[in-house]
Amino acid sequence: MRAASSSPAVLDVADGIARVPTGIVNAYLVDAPESGGWVLVDAGLPGYAGRLVEAACAWRGADEAPQAILLTHGHQDHVGSLGALLKRWEAPVYAHPMEMPYLTGLSPYPPQDPTVGGGAMPWLGVAFRRGPYDFRPHLLRLGDEPPFLPGWQVVFTPGHTPGHVSFFRASDRALLAGDAFVTLKAESLTANLTRTPEVHRPPAYFTQDWGAAGASVRALAALDPHIAATGHGVPMRGEALRAGLAALAADFERRMPAHGRYVGSPAVANEYGIVYVPPAPGGLSRGVAAAGMGALAVGGLWLALRRR
Repeated sequence: MRAASSSPAVLDVADGIARVPTGIVNAYLVDAPESGGWVLVDAGLPGYAGRLVEAACAWRGADEAPQAILLTHGHQDHVGSLGALLKRWEAPVYAHPMEMPYLTGLSPYPPQDPTVGGGAMPWLGVAFRRGPYDFRPHLLRLGDEPPFLPGWQVVFTPGHTPGHVSFFRASDRALLAGDAFVTLKAESLTANLTRTPEVHRPPAYFTQDWGAAGASVRALAALDPHIAATGHGVPMRGEALRAGLAALAADFERRMPAHGRYVGSPAVANEYGIVYVPPAPGGLSRGVAAAGMGALAVGGLWLALRRR
């Protein structure tokens, strides 16, 4: 196992896996032992390229580009620093084929739904860009096995986005789940500050197909992960993870939001992007700007303090 890094930007998760917090979302560094290199999973919020490079240098002991960058999905909080990183690192970027429209300039994601989940974070989420982004010519299609990571598998976990994936290593049952589920209530500003671990549904304000999201949670629970590192929150392991994930899988429909834009009718996507978006709930436009700017100010202050 790699020795623990002395950098505060790098937090060890499991053998050959380290977490790099970028504000409210995590990126992960993964050893590729057969090739002697490493892989980056997700690229965090905008403005964190320097933090990710620093973390990688501390973890590897040298300024070494990853052999690949793997994306669980393409929301801004997971690809925000990718453009800056690609200016420094010549690395291929892999995503699921159903995620390609949002990463090649073809389609934006559906609008966020700030009415779901309660708390301040859904209104802060209104300020996130929906894309589309364009990471060509770096972008490649992800297959059933992640490149450079033998022993890992790609698990298709749509719902939060059409092409969302997770990564699973059977040898120690380690799971990188992205936002298929998370380990805090993503809608709560308090939960994002305290990060008390709790298995929770995917972030509600950006989940576009709740039926698919539930099926994905059940598929991940069936893998019986012993360690889960998610996009939001801290890693969980052991019985707390097992029990929490089993409960979420068994009771997912009751843990969904009671109402919301995509609760009764999902957004529909194909290989070219979004083809149908349900109408917004009545009255959604009233107050969105004011509430969003207020939450954005709170979130911006918190992120500034976290960076110090």
